Amino acid sequence: MPAPVICVEKLSKRYLVGHRAERGAHHSYTALRDVVGRELRNGVRKAADVVRGRQVVQGDSVEEFWALRDVSFEVQEGEVLGIIGRNGAGKSTLLKVLSRITEPTDGRITLRGRIASLLEVGTGFHPELTGRENIYLNGAILGMTRAEIRKKFDEIVAFAEVEKFLDTPVKRYSSGMYVRLAFAVAAHLEPEILVIDEVLAVGDAEFQKKCLGKMDEVSRREGRTVLFVSHNMGIVTSLCPTAIWLDQGSIRERGPARAVISEYLSRRSSDLERVVRLAQIARKQWVQDDRLRLESVEWLCDLPLRHGEPLKARISFLTRAPVSAVAVGIGFSNLEGTRLLSYETDLQSRLRKDFPNPGKFAVEVSIDSLPLGPDIYSLDIGCRSGDFHGLDYLPACSQVEVIAGPSTPGTIVRKGTGVRLSSEWSWHFVRQTGELLTASG
Repeated sequence: MPAPVICVEKLSKRYLVGHRAERGAHHSYTALRDVVGRELRNGVRKAADVVRGRQVVQGDSVEEFWALRDVSFEVQEGEVLGIIGRNGAGKSTLLKVLSRITEPTDGRITLRGRIASLLEVGTGFHPELTGRENIYLNGAILGMTRAEIRKKFDEIVAFAEVEKFLDTPVKRYSSGMYVRLAFAVAAHLEPEILVIDEVLAVGDAEFQKKCLGKMDEVSRREGRTVLFVSHNMGIVTSLCPTAIWLDQGSIRERGPARAVISEYLSRRSSDLERVVRLAQIARKQWVQDDRLRLESVEWLCDLPLRHGEPLKARISFLTRAPVSAVAVGIGFSNLEGTRLLSYETDLQSRLRKDFPNPGKFAVEVSIDSLPLGPDIYSLDIGCRSGDFHGLDYLPACSQVEVIAGPSTPGTIVRKGTGVRLSSEWSWHFVRQTGELLTASG
């Protein structure tokens, strides 16, 4: 077997976190001598840190925080590896260490090839330079000659769709334009390793699909290695054959992406909150109408959800201005992002509601028998005015687990994802003449 493109051995990263001592509730004042003494101690400690070449930390006391602890894995050439985990699990820190943005505290990393990173909006760009100049700057950082960059220049500009703003300083770009150009540069200047964080979420849905297609192309056709961090389990499942689950700075599990993601989501479902806070989720750029905002989804039934059992949920929303003919919908998609099941207020009864005054409102949905087979699904929530005018939409705002119910056949449990609808069946005995007789027993 050829040597891996990325080899990480017992990687650890420690940060020093400073804390400012708070005055006790029973103290009405702080004496001057206490303040002077505290600042003198802090000054001596910081001076010692500078002399010893250590990190200088602000605060009265210092605490160690291990963002990564004994992380080891290998990535082969052409492999697309997804990295998942909760916020604060160490995903971004891992990518920053791999990209040489920050140094590890312990451990060893071996990289075989040039690495291009897209970790946050503006990474690697000089804000005062134009888009054109930044393309050449990034290429030079990757070790490419001017002739090599010029050869790829037209492809980069066409992919990023920033022709009109090519000679404008990038500090005047919108976040979406920034990301489009940054991704185009990183993907087209032929690094052997492409590292991408959640930054693609800034772009619109169409550009995200374009980026995913390009990442698939550079890995399968061109044999380049991709490391991809995302909270969108559907994208990770469709793009990455394998995945790593990071938990509190350590690798919890590694294996086939779908198996790792299912385990990750099932563990999360054990402490699932009954209320999903939609108001705290960032909206896509194309959601322009702010007259109505979805606030939350509250499950009014047992969790996890069960196949064949009743489901009830309450969707709360806030109106800021008059809005008419409002319809609300809830949908379930598989981890690959394909919608499997939808319920909408106006699907059968054309039930739409006018809201002439601002306020907080809620709508409840009840389902007699949930037809989804046991699996992990993404929850989509949306609302519109009339047939086509979108008001608010949150795809994959949460993951939900569906488990087998008391009447779920074993074959459904084994097959997993799918929608099983109720239907009427009858058995017959067929005579040689073709006549049907109702079978008994």
